[in-house]
Amino acid sequence: MAPTDHVVTLLTRVGCHLCEVAEQQLRALRSELGFDYREVDVDTSAPLRAEYSDRVPVVLVDGKEHGYWRVEEARFRRAVAR
Repeated sequence: MAPTDHVVTLLTRVGCHLCEVAEQQLRALRSELGFDYREVDVDTSAPLRAEYSDRVPVVLVDGKEHGYWRVEEARFRRAVAR
């Protein structure tokens, strides 16, 4: 599959098991789909912590919230295929 020009950001925090699972999934998908991948710890920013703290991990695609708690692979693939 050709690389995409999408930027995927995982909002995470240290010690979060679901965050670790999401990170592994996204890194594996990145090697296949070729999107730009970033991670941001919500606890390093008061505004991020205030908005996302109870929902981590949160996946953003091109800066827009795509989902939280779990990576829904089929839905994610459709989002980055556009």
